[in-house]
Amino acid sequence: MLVRIPPEEFVWSFARSGGPGGQNVNKVASKAVLRWNVVASPSLPVDVKARFVAQQRNRITSDGELVITSQRYRDQERNRQDCVEKVLVMVQQAMAAPKARRATKPTAGAKRRRLDEKKRRSAVKRARGGIRDD
Repeated sequence: MLVRIPPEEFVWSFARSGGPGGQNVNKVASKAVLRWNVVASPSLPVDVKARFVAQQRNRITSDGELVITSQRYRDQERNRQDCVEKVLVMVQQAMAAPKARRATKPTAGAKRRRLDEKKRRSAVKRARGGIRDD
């Protein structure tokens, strides 16, 4: 399945970065902040959107906006690309449907080992009894 998110859905803002850059950091707004309203986005199918919101609940605001920041690089454009790559990875994770769990029963050997261990622990605890004066 191919998902295309139009760039118009992204809202960008820029701030001064705390990352590398020396004196450049004080002059240039190189930190990129991406905001994307996931809940209102028509680009994602409903099931992918639900998984996306569940997986990224710590990054999504109460208004349904995903907030991603990047200040890894010294220039604004590379930080912007980094934000887009982060969103791409998140969407790809959400697109992978979880594999359904098939119920299984314990094997006969596992049942036997469990019961043997229970008997052994029971014997250890029984041997802990106090000393008797007969």
